[in-house]
Amino acid sequence: MSWETVILSNVAEVIAGQSPESKYYNDNGEGIPFFQGKADFRIDYPVVRYWCTQPTKIAQPNDILMSVRAPVGPTNICNIEACIGRGLAAIRVSERLHFKYLYFYFKSIEEKIASQGNGSTFSAITTSVLKELQIPLPPLPIQKRIAEILDAADALKRKDQELLKKYDELAQAIFIDMFGDPVKNEKGWDIKKLREICIKITDGTHFSPPNQTNGIPYITAKHLKQDYVDFYCNPTYISQKDHNEIFSRCTPVKGDVLYIKDGATTGIAAVNEYDFEFSMLSSLALIKPQKQLLNSYFLSCYLNNEIVKQELIRSYMAGAAIKRFTLDKINKFDIMLPPIEMQNTFETRWKNLRNCILTVKESRSNLLFNSLIQKAFNGELVA
Repeated sequence: MSWETVILSNVAEVIAGQSPESKYYNDNGEGIPFFQGKADFRIDYPVVRYWCTQPTKIAQPNDILMSVRAPVGPTNICNIEACIGRGLAAIRVSERLHFKYLYFYFKSIEEKIASQGNGSTFSAITTSVLKELQIPLPPLPIQKRIAEILDAADALKRKDQELLKKYDELAQAIFIDMFGDPVKNEKGWDIKKLREICIKITDGTHFSPPNQTNGIPYITAKHLKQDYVDFYCNPTYISQKDHNEIFSRCTPVKGDVLYIKDGATTGIAAVNEYDFEFSMLSSLALIKPQKQLLNSYFLSCYLNNEIVKQELIRSYMAGAAIKRFTLDKINKFDIMLPPIEMQNTFETRWKNLRNCILTVKESRSNLLFNSLIQKAFNGELVA
């Protein structure tokens, strides 16, 4: 039996979020939950950070919530009645559509949805565009079976993600145990400006060269995860000519620290462990520490520490509409500087822990989920 293709508005209602006046929401539990955007999303369901006493637009349980502003595309499932702000849209399915089938379909086309966003200041997508999205529509029993299979595979993937979170917490605990609170600095370590203990701090290209199917690797913010770089999760390439131009001023090598300096994931740092040459986009800063003073793994963990992140945001981005660190601000970051011997010991302990982390990352749960989700909407998973 062939599948029907329909536009979303024929099988679901698209509800644009609208933020209430600030006097109507709070953080003390009065009213109903208020979700503002992707920042409220977690592994399963959105996390409640605010409540609203006079909601404007309301999402119902099993509505699909989609981030429609900077970034566009990430989705989650609403598990409670909630007020939704303008950073979200709620998609409410009709009787022809199973909500988890639609949720997983959106997951499979997040990049396509994101590509339809527009805006000069930050990317956004309108409800009109969402309503025109084309949806493959098998019979309802097949939708439910697809949802069940993908749900099971997703559960395995989420268990691995939870384990990785525990390992990250342990890494931070090792850091605190050795060096203390990085902001309070109870142990009285020297404090230096980052520029004083680095050979070079720069960023990648400020123009976006055209991508190719092969060529020279091109690394952007999407490749940086907490504490590691994963180029092969979504490899992108540029021409040798474009690479030569970019590499003439920005020369990342193994052991340098890469740091996301603008965008939704601002503040993530990772040590480059690749031996090959690559170019970078300007959303990434390149930090080359003086090895006799500053260990790259220590610096990466320091910058990834949540206490440090919040302090840097408070000090350098207070009131800013868009998350962004300029190179000038990064140069001025205060860095706690224990003896290099201690930093090197931390690197050894961290790498021992990372071996456990890599075992989880190399598990087949993520590959299985990605394979199944592609097959599901090509009609290859359930007959």
